[in-house]
Amino acid sequence: MKSTTIGGAVAAICWAILLGCGSPSGTGKPPELPPVSVNGYVVQEGSAVYSESLPATVTAVNQVDVRPQVAGYITGIFFMEGQLVHRGDKLYSIDQQQYRGNYEQSKANLSVAVANLAKAQQDADRYEEMAKQDAIAKQVLDHARADLEASHKQVEAAEANVSAVETNLRYTTIYAPFSGRIGISQVKLGASVSPGQTVLNTISSDDPMGVDIALDEKQLPRFLGLQQQSARIELDSIFMLVLADQSVYPSPGRIFLIDRAVDPQTGTIKMRLVFPNARYSLRSGMTCNIRIKNNAAGKALLIPFKAVMEQMGEYFVFVVKDNKATQRKIQIGAKIKEKVIVREGLALNEQIVTDGVQKLRDGAAVQLAPLQPSPGLDSARVK
Repeated sequence: MKSTTIGGAVAAICWAILLGCGSPSGTGKPPELPPVSVNGYVVQEGSAVYSESLPATVTAVNQVDVRPQVAGYITGIFFMEGQLVHRGDKLYSIDQQQYRGNYEQSKANLSVAVANLAKAQQDADRYEEMAKQDAIAKQVLDHARADLEASHKQVEAAEANVSAVETNLRYTTIYAPFSGRIGISQVKLGASVSPGQTVLNTISSDDPMGVDIALDEKQLPRFLGLQQQSARIELDSIFMLVLADQSVYPSPGRIFLIDRAVDPQTGTIKMRLVFPNARYSLRSGMTCNIRIKNNAAGKALLIPFKAVMEQMGEYFVFVVKDNKATQRKIQIGAKIKEKVIVREGLALNEQIVTDGVQKLRDGAAVQLAPLQPSPGLDSARVK
């Protein structure tokens, strides 16, 4: 019993010594860490002109597949593949013998119908005069009138047949529907073609050329505004084309149209720009990027990008107030070289940590170096 009491007393003494060593003040609280030395920046407002890049595809403003409208064999090809053709140029011919024979027969049938009509008209006129003198029965006159009406209908039917056969004969020659560049012929001389099935060739316009991009639906109001402005003024250099070799196309583009509806699966809407193509260097199907200059940004808050921390797709900075660093979530915009636009989360003249953020925790005491705005951050511009 006595040894147990002595052991408990020894344990209590040791525990008191340990507590005393952990807290110099004897209060039991952990010691405070010294302030962390960091560099800071005073949030400034400035103008920012920047560009954003979106993937795009070059496409023809007008493009059509050339198809035959009658069946037959190709008897003539009247162009060079890849050349520029003009509206109305002769492209292909299909064997006309069958269609010309049908046309001549239909004209002969029309002549017979016209002759029968003339005979029926003469008979009807004669019977009309005889009926006035009561020289024939009324039934004979009625039959003559019916024969005349039938002859009129036969002439109309013959004329319609001539028109149809003449149309088929005309379709044996195929002309360019509009001016543009014609591709490689899909058929050769002597090939059999069928209406609605065989594709003979493709013609596409190439000046100007269209460029299609997919816009996020959140950007739609901005581009609708640009489209309205483009109807009144020339928006020079707003839209520039960056080709696959990273060269910049020399001529700027403009908005041609914005599609009628948003794709509910992707949340995007198609916008088509047009670019002049006098040298025909843009070809349908090319992949490229559209560089869109934001010159209507106005005033924006700009901070060094190195001050921003990313966690799970969200962005944070350390804001300094009363020598304490507090972590704060922000919304960032476009990155401009070593700077970034802050859309939400910071206010003008607030102090943030730029260097040493890795050593900080929320609420840590800090010792800031002299705070000065970084040179050049009040205005930023990139191409």
